[in-house]
This record gives sequence, C-alpha cells and structure tokens, in this order.
Amino acid sequence: MNRLKNLSFLSFSFATIVALGACANEPTDSTTESSGEGASTSEGGELLISMLSEAVSLDVHGANDTYSSNMTSQIYETLLNHNAELELEPGLAEEYEQIDESTWEFTLRDNVTFHDGTELNGEAIKANFDRVLDEEIASQRAFLFDMISEVEVVDDLTVRFHTEYPFAPLPAHLAHTGAGIMSPTMIEEDYDAMENGESPGTVINKQAIGTGIFKFDEWNHGDSIRLIKNEEYWGDPAKVDSVVVRVVPEGGTRIAELQTGDAHIIDPLSPNEIGQIEQTDGVDVHSQESVMIMYVGFNTEQEYLDNPNVRKAISLAINREDILNGIYDGVGIEARSPLAPKVFGYDESIDSNEQDLEEAKRLLAEEGLEDGFDITFNTSDEQERVDIATYIESALAPLNINVNIDIQEWASFLEYTAEGNQEMFVLSWSTVTGDADYGLYALFHSDNHGSTGNRTFTTNADLDEKLDQARRSTDDDERLALYKEIQDIIAEEAYIQPLVHQDYLVGLSDEVEGFWQHPTRRLMLQDVTIQ
Repeated sequence: MNRLKNLSFLSFSFATIVALGACANEPTDSTTESSGEGASTSEGGELLISMLSEAVSLDVHGANDTYSSNMTSQIYETLLNHNAELELEPGLAEEYEQIDESTWEFTLRDNVTFHDGTELNGEAIKANFDRVLDEEIASQRAFLFDMISEVEVVDDLTVRFHTEYPFAPLPAHLAHTGAGIMSPTMIEEDYDAMENGESPGTVINKQAIGTGIFKFDEWNHGDSIRLIKNEEYWGDPAKVDSVVVRVVPEGGTRIAELQTGDAHIIDPLSPNEIGQIEQTDGVDVHSQESVMIMYVGFNTEQEYLDNPNVRKAISLAINREDILNGIYDGVGIEARSPLAPKVFGYDESIDSNEQDLEEAKRLLAEEGLEDGFDITFNTSDEQERVDIATYIESALAPLNINVNIDIQEWASFLEYTAEGNQEMFVLSWSTVTGDADYGLYALFHSDNHGSTGNRTFTTNADLDEKLDQARRSTDDDERLALYKEIQDIIAEEAYIQPLVHQDYLVGLSDEVEGFWQHPTRRLMLQDVTIQ
C-alpha cells in the first residue's frame, strides 16, 4: 500500500511549473526590500518572458504541446506534483492511498477556491475527469486517463479513482499537466456554449479559471498572454505581481530583448547562442537536464516510408554525434531510445541503429531503390530543428534521396503532422510522468494516431499488445522486461530515429532570483523575484 503523507513543502507550488512570459515594471508600493551588497531584492513587479511559440490552447484537455502546458500549469494545479527528481509530492491532494489493484483514494486540501470563487471539492475533480474522457470533447490527452472507469465522490474532500484494470502509473499520470483541475463552473459554461454550436474549449480559452498561483488576465492572440498574481492562493503566493509571456519567434530578437532588459527570461536558448549570452554582462545561461527526446519520425502510411528497410536505411545514414556536437554544441547526450536515462523503463542495451552508410545502401538496393527518390522533411521553425532538417538533407544525399525541407509555424506544424500529411519530420517528446508508459504508449500505440502523439501512424499488433500488457502489469520487473522488448521492436522497425536528449536552456537576467526549471521544461516561477 502506497501512502503519500501531507508534507510541509509549500515553499514552492508546482502549479507554477510553466514556461510563461511576463513584463516587468517598477515594484509596487507594497514592495518589501532586503539589503544586500549594494543591491536590493523586492517582491512585486511584472516578470517579462519572451518565448519562441504561442500556446495552442488554455484548455488543459485541448492541446498536448509544451507551450500550452507551460502556460496552463501556471493557472491550473494537479492532484499530485513531480519534484525536481520526478518524485511524487502533494498538490491539490494532501495524501493518497491505493485501496486495491484498481482503486485509488485521494484526500483533497480543504479551503481551496478557484479564481472565480468556486470551492474545490470532489465534484470538481469528477467534472474534470468526466470531461477529458468525454468523446464529444475529443481530448488529445484522453489516452492518459482512458483506464479510469469512474471517479467516485466519497465526500467533499475525498475521491476514488476506479480503473478498468490495474494501472501502476496512475499517480504519475495525475501529476501531468493534462490532469490540471479547471473550475467546474467554467466547464459547465463551456458545455452550454457547445450546445449553442461553439467548439469545445471556447469558453475556457476566454476565462482559464483554475486554483493556481496566477490568474488569467488577457490573451492577445499572436502576441502575448498576461497573468496576474492570485492574492487568495491557498499556499505561499507568487512574489511577482504579474507575468507577461510574449511570442518572439526569432532567437536573435529574444537575445536582444534579454540584453536590453525588455525580457527577464527567454525560452528557448539555442546552444549556439550560449557564447553570446556568456559574453554579455548582466545575463546568464540556465541549463537543466531533461527527460525529452528529439527524434526524426517516419510516417509509416506514406510511400517509401511504409517499408521498414527504407526507414532503417535512412536511420543508418544519420550520425547522432554530428547532430549533438554540430547543432547542440554537446549540450545533452546522444539518444539511443525514445526514453531518457532518468525514465523508468529505459534500457541502454537496445539496438540504436548506429550510422552505417554501406548497410543503408544495401537495404535500399534490396528494395530496388538504389537510385533514390524524392521526399519532404517537415519541421517547425525552431532553429535547431531547421538545422536538423538541413543536416538530414545532406546526410541522405549519398543515398540519392533528395530532401525538400518544409518549415512551418508551430501550431500549423502540429496540425499538419496530426492529420498525417507529413512524410519525414523532426519533433520532440517529453516523458513528463517519468514512466515509460507515457513515453512509449502515446508515441507508438495504434490507438493514438495523430494529435495524441503517434504522428508516425505506427500500427503494429504485437507492439500494441506489449504496450497494453506493460501498462496493466503491477510487477516492476515484468514491466521493465516488456519495455525492453518494446524498445527493441521500435528500433528494429525504425519507426523513429532517436537523436538527442537535449538539456533545456533558457536565458536569464541577473535581476531574476528564485528561478529554476523543471526536467519537464516547465519554468518554475513561484519564488521568482526581480532585483
């Protein structure tokens, strides 16, 4: 029986786990100061963050991308949280207990209210999970919770999750940003709007009401999102008054804003920009080891790529070391698997398709494709990904494969690849639960084609069976053995070619104190102050 005790760790709340943007002003009259070596640190002010891309949605059930998660996790909170070591800690639930193999009981915090004054209770929890599993909502995150058969409200502060089968990673899934708890009043209003012909999430994207340390203020689409401090927060409140996250697609522009003080934090920072930051007084580089994988994906439903020999030949033409050192300047490690080493289920002994041009040529000749073919490589406009596309174009030339690079803005790229229009593409995935189920089931199970995660449109009955078996097992040794088999199948069939586990990099003004970044890429803002 697992039991999570109520811990006194309220010095930081993981609802602040997000990549936000904000603008900084002079401290307010209520500012408190502490003297230091000729400088003072004060609470209040507006935190400015410049980010590459905009959130797709502020509905936690409406998108499954990093930029949306970074925003929503500042507004909404989850029942449980992952700390910096990916260990589970209390969130909106003070404690939990596994009653039997398929029943988990959670005790909620008392006296927690949503930003609209609605009380947090068991019915609010039930409303959120009923919604994410509602087929009419068609949530991209439903796969995280589709093992839940019922959320039972025992009393105001007690809920029980009943699952269709034993599912050991459930607590970890409940710490995912997709399990963020939204106001049940807002959810009801959103359903009312749907009855009048509106799309799911229409109301939510205009209100975004949670229990987190920041309240939603306004969204100027294509430009910025502004959040303000939640003065009635149940725990230790944020120290800044507001946060503005601005969309700044150009890396050079983001750096210039950091250097001039127009931004306190910029995200992401490219490895090749580290030197520029380090040579500038008053700014610094913040690095965080990640649980992400950057990979080249092959749409298995497209011509040529429906052939495993072709996919493997392309994989064998890629040199990970060249990408790690040439594009990421050695910031990170080479990836052998979709799972990062910190993730439960990772196995370093799997085949990883190391570069072998002669074997690649042999495989293509075996398929009668020694003269090559034309193919399109899709990427979003993040600089490293464009650089990867350019590298792939060069790497495939010896195989007589002519690569056409198609660069798209983030949201358009996600929609395009979710619909299965792409051939080859580059994308990342963070196993934010710390468990292989999330890193493998979403990306490779046939139930998850498209926006849920499986953008290679992999369909493999044997792989599906093993993924299902692994998530239902309660025996860790059995799960580890299954995940090794699964990773071997993925490598043999070459559905993707893993590239790197990159360290996350952000640019940080020396004026900012109390900041840290989570291994899942979320920006932790609760304790941030501006000098």
